Amino acid sequence: MKKLLVEYEDSGKKLTTFLTSKYPKLNVNSVYKALRKKDVKLNGKRINDNVELTYGDELEVYIVDSEFEGTKKEINIPKVYEDENILVVNKPQDIEVEGENSITSYLKKQYSYIEPCHRIDRNTTGLVIFAKNEDALNQIIEMFKSQSIEKHYIACCYGIPKSNATINGYLFKDRKKSLVFISKEPKKGYTKITTSYKLIKENKEKNISLLDVTLHTGKTHQIRAHLAFAGLPLLGDGKYGSYEINKRFKIYKQALCSYSLTFNVEEGNLAYLNGTTIALKKIPFEDIID
Repeated sequence: MKKLLVEYEDSGKKLTTFLTSKYPKLNVNSVYKALRKKDVKLNGKRINDNVELTYGDELEVYIVDSEFEGTKKEINIPKVYEDENILVVNKPQDIEVEGENSITSYLKKQYSYIEPCHRIDRNTTGLVIFAKNEDALNQIIEMFKSQSIEKHYIACCYGIPKSNATINGYLFKDRKKSLVFISKEPKKGYTKITTSYKLIKENKEKNISLLDVTLHTGKTHQIRAHLAFAGLPLLGDGKYGSYEINKRFKIYKQALCSYSLTFNVEEGNLAYLNGTTIALKKIPFEDIID
């Protein structure tokens, strides 16, 4: 990620022209891709147009640093668990699960068959399950649909909840804006969602907390949007969080990690996983809380 200030001599330049003049090795297609995903902020607001810049504008461009230098970043994908049917990896930030230069494209160079069973956001870290054969893929996808895999996330939030809670709501996905909206009451086009959280750690002086979050329904941006709606926005979340709070803590990537997965499966080729919990060894974001 780069933060830039538009100087007087650059006033009037288009965004793409400005960035490629500052970073000659940056591929202009990477800039357009970032715009499509709204990974560019102008004066604190996400944009998706190749706008004309003005003197004093502040830019935040969420492209991995290696692309600014025209080099390919060495991908390090830690393997957390593996057997003959599945692989579980710890996905770092700034990389997609699928697509060009993704975890999947990287792993396909190592395995004759490997497919992701689910996805997490590019800037969410943590556990992702890959299937090593078609039977495992179909079974795990079905397990996610039936909520037979219990998913826990660790979230670092601004605000401290008074107690542990299970919250319900209704979510609408606006594909054009690449945003979701939450409502307390059912509405047309909205889907019911349920999210639980438990307080792990708090810092009253900073007014931040570390939560263990359980997804009972797995919808786009559910944790980020639902917690923000409940008054507990994720630190570093540019879409549903607070720009001023993120700036104060100097955290610009969402503090959310897929921490553990528990399998509840009594039939099929993966029955041996029943009751198994795969988790990261270290709880993330404790350094922020302390």
